Amino acid sequence: MLRQQLIDKHKNLFWYTPEKEKQNISDSLLVERILNDGTLDDYRELIHVFGSKRVAEVFFSAKGRQKQNYYPEIYHFFSLVLKKYV
Repeated sequence: MLRQQLIDKHKNLFWYTPEKEKQNISDSLLVERILNDGTLDDYRELIHVFGSKRVAEVFFSAKGRQKQNYYPEIYHFFSLVLKKYV
């Protein structure tokens, strides 16, 4: 599966983004939306497409306002998971 296929498959997570702009979705937004509102299977697909190191880089690079976009429970859970397995 490619990045664009992942976006197309989960386009309901980007309902507010116009169709012509969906190919321009940043890695940080893609990771944020899938971790916040996706399922564990969606997370596995994200890892398959990006690799665990890239997901961890994007996740841990979130600072300030971007970091606050994650739900507190989600941020805590994935910070534990990514620290342990990456």
